[in-house]
Amino acid sequence: MLKKLGLTALLLALACLASGPVLAHFGMVVPSTPTVMETADSDVTLEVKFWHPFENKGMNLAAPKSLQVFLGGTPADLLPALKETRQNGFTTYTVPYKIARPGLHAFVMEPQPYWEPEEDKFIIHYTTAYVDAFGDDDGWDEPVGLKTEIVPMVKPGALYAGNTFTGRVLLNGKPAAGGEVEVEWYPGPGKAGRAPYETMVTQVVATDADGVFNFAAPAPGWWGFAALNDADYQLQADGADKDVELGAVLWVYFHQFQPAADAPE
Repeated sequence: MLKKLGLTALLLALACLASGPVLAHFGMVVPSTPTVMETADSDVTLEVKFWHPFENKGMNLAAPKSLQVFLGGTPADLLPALKETRQNGFTTYTVPYKIARPGLHAFVMEPQPYWEPEEDKFIIHYTTAYVDAFGDDDGWDEPVGLKTEIVPMVKPGALYAGNTFTGRVLLNGKPAAGGEVEVEWYPGPGKAGRAPYETMVTQVVATDADGVFNFAAPAPGWWGFAALNDADYQLQADGADKDVELGAVLWVYFHQFQPAADAPE
């Protein structure tokens, strides 16, 4: 009996090693630029997908339930501009958008519920990214009004690599205390990050009693924050009620700090 138990344990261990760690899921809405200052540079392209950002490994994304841009609290529908693309054999999308007015543009995607059989639950990531336009970034610390979202407590359009980003997670308009926030770096199209260990691909921080978390980004580029909480409802899969993971996802750009230059006389 002991030998059989030992063999069973060994087989289970080998199976776990073969399958590897579960990769973190991230909804992605990544603009081609985080800031627009000149009319000539006001054509922005959004990269929209459901992805493992650090490894640049993909999943298929169904056409989103909604895709909007909020300016001054007023939404505009971007679904008519959605263009289906393929990356690494998976369904993704791009959205061309011309910024015509000053102000903080909040690009927000609500996807269709994604069934994840390995976790036996649905995943819905409400995903947001900001673009500052023509020097106006008022409203950066105000909620958009989503079912769950991350509200910046540090101006998201003025971050350098090494700065600490602070955010507050809201669920149904209230602070989400004691939750986890997964963090991953997106190295860009066609590139993959390198980590010393698999466990370091996804960073994890916790929210405090007020739903607040902090993270210092070690490198420039786009960083994704995914605050995960259980929904207060279930959805049907295979005739059974299944739990729903709600993700408040925010993409923030960290700039490379520039060296000093001679001051003009």
